Amino acid sequence: MHVTSERRLDDGVLAREFTLGEIPGTLWTPESAAPVPLILMAHNNGLPKSADRLVARARHCAAAGYAVASIDAAGCGDRPRSAADEQVRAELRRAVQAGEPVDGIFESLIGPLVENAVPEWRTTLDALLELPQIGGPVGYSGWTALGIRLAVAEPRIAAAGLFAGGYAPRAQREEARPVTVPLLFLLQWDDEGNPRQRALDLFDAFGTEEKTLHANLGGHTGTPWFEVEDGNRFFDRHLK
Repeated sequence: MHVTSERRLDDGVLAREFTLGEIPGTLWTPESAAPVPLILMAHNNGLPKSADRLVARARHCAAAGYAVASIDAAGCGDRPRSAADEQVRAELRRAVQAGEPVDGIFESLIGPLVENAVPEWRTTLDALLELPQIGGPVGYSGWTALGIRLAVAEPRIAAAGLFAGGYAPRAQREEARPVTVPLLFLLQWDDEGNPRQRALDLFDAFGTEEKTLHANLGGHTGTPWFEVEDGNRFFDRHLK
């Protein structure tokens, strides 16, 4: 892992940009003399780690005593995309503008993103847990499709907070039953891009015996800020 820049923010959190091979990432850590738990934080559907909402959540979580890491995995954020990826994204934009169904397009876009992203997140996790200021255990927060696959593939993840607003391909929905870690599932009741019944069915499918659903009125980007604070309390129960 190569740190390319670091700066101390006004809330005392240290933000470090790093690269791990071709993987660019950001690590936020609190001021702490002892090793702290780690939370992997991913934006829905592979949007960039620099997205304002993700950065705000990461800083708040780090200030509460966690190391928080996010990466731009293959095909996500500013990483290069294949010609096929660009074609699918162009088709998605056209269908949205025309008001046409988009589930089939999302299947061809999100499925490969998850397949390519999971190995890079696991490689990043390996490197992060070697840092002396990070002691585990590990939580996950954000993109549901990726979170499901990681929770199944990665035994070091001890708890997960998932955002229902990101499209979860059918393959990931089928994988929900083996997920047994404690789960906090956030749903925007009026999310224009994610039918609530599909989200409720996915919540029901998770195999864990400890799962909580938080549903709030409002559209896709209307998640109340207090859910970030509740998310910290969720991780406090399971990671500290």
